Amino acid sequence: MDFQTLPKDAESILKLKWTDLEAYANDLESRPLNKGNVAQWLLDWTVLSDIISETYARLSLATTVNTADKRAEESFKAFLDNLLQASRSAFQKLKVRLLESGLQPEGFEIPLRNMKAEADLFRDENLSLLSEQQKLSLEYDKIIGAEVIEWEGKEITLTQATQKLNNPDREKREALWHTILDRRLEDREGINDLWGKFMENRAAIARNAGKKSWREYAWQNFLRFDYSPEDCRSFHKAIEEVVVPAATRIYDNHRNDLGLENLRPWDLTDGWFGRPVDIGKPKLKPFKDMDEFEYKTAAIFNHVDKKIGEYFKELEDNHMLDLPNRKNKAPGAYCTSFDVIRKPFVFMNAVGQHDDVQTLLHESGHAFHVFESSALPYAQQLNVPMEFAEVASMGMELLAAPYLTQEFGGFYTAEEAARARIEHMEGCILFWPFMAVVDAFQHWVYENPKSGSEPASCDAKWEELWNRFIPAIDWSGLDDELKTGWHRKLHIHQVPFYYVEYGMAQLGATQIFANAQKDQSKAVASYRKALSLGGKVTLPELFATAGGKFAFDRETVQQAVSVLERSIESLRV
Repeated sequence: MDFQTLPKDAESILKLKWTDLEAYANDLESRPLNKGNVAQWLLDWTVLSDIISETYARLSLATTVNTADKRAEESFKAFLDNLLQASRSAFQKLKVRLLESGLQPEGFEIPLRNMKAEADLFRDENLSLLSEQQKLSLEYDKIIGAEVIEWEGKEITLTQATQKLNNPDREKREALWHTILDRRLEDREGINDLWGKFMENRAAIARNAGKKSWREYAWQNFLRFDYSPEDCRSFHKAIEEVVVPAATRIYDNHRNDLGLENLRPWDLTDGWFGRPVDIGKPKLKPFKDMDEFEYKTAAIFNHVDKKIGEYFKELEDNHMLDLPNRKNKAPGAYCTSFDVIRKPFVFMNAVGQHDDVQTLLHESGHAFHVFESSALPYAQQLNVPMEFAEVASMGMELLAAPYLTQEFGGFYTAEEAARARIEHMEGCILFWPFMAVVDAFQHWVYENPKSGSEPASCDAKWEELWNRFIPAIDWSGLDDELKTGWHRKLHIHQVPFYYVEYGMAQLGATQIFANAQKDQSKAVASYRKALSLGGKVTLPELFATAGGKFAFDRETVQQAVSVLERSIESLRV
């Protein structure tokens, strides 16, 4: 069969049903497979795989662009129940066929390793459960996406409300914070009910796959060959010993600047673990509208690297950016990829604050990863370890930082840019303890599934971990608000165990940043070379190619913290 006759435009792809594709899958399953034709066989499989993944990406995107779009939701659910399930079953047969053939195509060693793990996990009876998990995730998005408040006579989203926590008037900050959290607590019962369904679903999936727990299932599903749960515990310990004191120093410095006896959550710009507010300093206002946001970001990328600038222009020219926050838009930000055309799409919720700049730099890093790896011939080579995928995004935040000033077409004066960079690097340090809370919480949940299924037990564990890793913030009298913090971290609900990657990646990104301080051009070249490898090599090899080291012991963590603290001090001058 001629796989090249399959459609490549989005409109045609979205009309395809499994009956349109089944013959192609059957052809791959029945075709003689040998050393001479395995490369073409993989290329044909890639055509089919790309169609499925792009359909998923576009339909999923439609549900997040507007969580109230019933038609988009039904289309995505129908895809999950039909086309996706059928393709997963068919692709499992192809994986088994290739593995049983004993063939090892060039550049396919790591994909083969991954396939073995995926084939081992696959169970037909889990297909409907995996679809159900996606539907539960949609329910979580709907709950969060519908959260709005009335503030100063206007209805605003909670994302829009949070940016107002930088108000110099502490009483107003506190009043707004309580309004936000009161609204979140209204959904406490709904999220708790949904949590029980998530846990039951995941336990069944793990059980069907012959795994003792969801963690064991997730570890294999995330293809974590280069570190273990014990390594994560060591990482938590290093954070507790090295980063928590550094974070406490940051909090204490700001507390003194604010003249406060204690820092309360409404004294933080994000309302729970981020940087304290800057009183007496005008709020950074990087852009007035989305056009300004885009063209100034484009100028920054052009200074980072000519090719990087070209990639961002392609995003703009092809309308691959959905930037502004609005009602019924799903929370958060992400970059997805349309694999048929090998192009990325960036989704976020910009409201006009500096965090938006950091978010666009971050998600664009993911987009550049898609561009750089697009020449890889096989779909399976695009399966990048998440720990390194986040190096692409976090690394770009730091590589772009020197060009934030108006001198380079960016957003800020030199003084404002220094302030923005200090905020960013302090945020990196403050993030690691929060990451440890989220990751340690998830380990506890799935090590203790009975207690982990009980919202009250989850509340208590979250509070315990919070006090261990973020002791500098005073939550006294705010028991319900503190304990339900796990409700507000979407990764816990939608992509469990996908969070430690950010902490590991921040170490890699900081190593790239340290290299860039010595030679920016060389650091960017190493970064791009690593992105171009996709998932062809191991995680340690990816880090090494980018100029870093895949490690998260106390020494590595200390080196990263020291680089950031020295850089912060140099910018204060």
